Amino acid sequence: MAIDLSSIENFQDATVTVMGLGRYKKGSGIGAAKWLMRHGAQIVITDLKDEQELRDSVDEIMEWYKEYRKTYQNREIYQPVFVLGAHDADNFTNVDLVLQNPGVARESEYVELAKKEGIHVESDVSLFFRYCPFPIYSITGTRGKSTTTALLGEMLKKTHPKTVVAGNITRSPLEDLDWLLEETEPVPIVLELSSWLLESLEHSGRGPAIALLTNAYKDHLDRYDSFEHYMWAKELIFKEQKPDQMALFNADQDIMYEIAERAPAQKKFWFSEKELKEGQEGVYRDGDNLIRRMGGQDTPFAHVHDIKIEGDHNIMNALSASLAAHLAGVSDEAIHESLKTFAGLPGRQEILGESEGILFVNDTTSTSPEGTIAALKRFGKGGNIVLIAGGNDKKLEFDQVHEWVDRECKFVVLFNGTATDSIEKAIGDAAPTQRVDTMEEAVNLALTHAKLGDVVLLSPGATSFGTFKNEFDRGDKFEEEFRKVAKV
Repeated sequence: MAIDLSSIENFQDATVTVMGLGRYKKGSGIGAAKWLMRHGAQIVITDLKDEQELRDSVDEIMEWYKEYRKTYQNREIYQPVFVLGAHDADNFTNVDLVLQNPGVARESEYVELAKKEGIHVESDVSLFFRYCPFPIYSITGTRGKSTTTALLGEMLKKTHPKTVVAGNITRSPLEDLDWLLEETEPVPIVLELSSWLLESLEHSGRGPAIALLTNAYKDHLDRYDSFEHYMWAKELIFKEQKPDQMALFNADQDIMYEIAERAPAQKKFWFSEKELKEGQEGVYRDGDNLIRRMGGQDTPFAHVHDIKIEGDHNIMNALSASLAAHLAGVSDEAIHESLKTFAGLPGRQEILGESEGILFVNDTTSTSPEGTIAALKRFGKGGNIVLIAGGNDKKLEFDQVHEWVDRECKFVVLFNGTATDSIEKAIGDAAPTQRVDTMEEAVNLALTHAKLGDVVLLSPGATSFGTFKNEFDRGDKFEEEFRKVAKV
């Protein structure tokens, strides 16, 4: 029998399968398992990865189990059961709830099996939406969503120091739910939502107070059978909104106008690197000025030169975050201050430092050709880049990479992976290439081709799985190699 989700108290003694543990210490899988254990659920954690691959995550869960046994002596805290290396159908049919990690495809036969049995399938984010009493501001998009989420969070923290920033930004919002439920004054919540997390909110009945779509490019075509299917998932950020809630769109992409037509929110706002169209309200760039247009009145609120994070794409991130912050009640002073101080996130065109006049840049979160091109545009000076790229496939097209590699790269180091043939073919004769198996090999090879004034740029344009645990593991290993070389 399915659990009654109307009250958190009903999780006590309920049997719950957590499908997909993951490797992020505060990510969806571990965050959900901890929250369920804390509330007395009997959990089965199942993952296709084996115990050796998930050793750190299993140890993390067991440490928290011991901690909760000590802390919550007034309730039964059950020891979690692990089923690793395979899934067992029984764990999806004879349970009260299935908690699906966003990395698990909705088409999974086990997810379908649970639904057929009438068992609720939730995610950590859908549970958070169900129980969180405060305004939720959500951001999605192909690129820029993590930076926009973090920047909006910084702006809100100027007014509300307890602001929660979570979601796809490697922190499950369930890590914060319990203390939020004890707050007497509203706390703003900023959630980065991937297309996979958005799928779990379909039919949830609750939309975000502010929903922002940064942009739309082809991505994740290994998970979706078409660009249209991928965009359907992105559009779910607006689907559950009420007419009095707010929807924010990129005015510089034609596809946004179709999406805006379908969005139920009546309050629609736009952000643009050009002047807004007639009748649009929102923010735009005019030379060095960032301008907000509301009620037919234009108000300059900051300058492009105020934005600490560099790159043209970050101007759009700054515009969209500033618009959302204004609509959430943040003052222009706080927005301006945040733009001047926010230094960006690790692994996103992150400058690590120099070694013997060679600059090292960690752009590990670039998992699409557009991301790699953005980094080449920013750091390229006509053939000064040794690019480290390649990895596993999302069925994306890399043809456009050729022009930018030809213009900015002197050599390309490629990790072996299912996307690498396509990348190598797209590069063609634009630059010499060579394949490697490890980050140590990649950095050592890059240094044999780099000289004073050059840039060693990790911007893979593909996913990390296979060679690395995840994109952050890939970035950490790049930073380790930089530290060895720079002796820091």
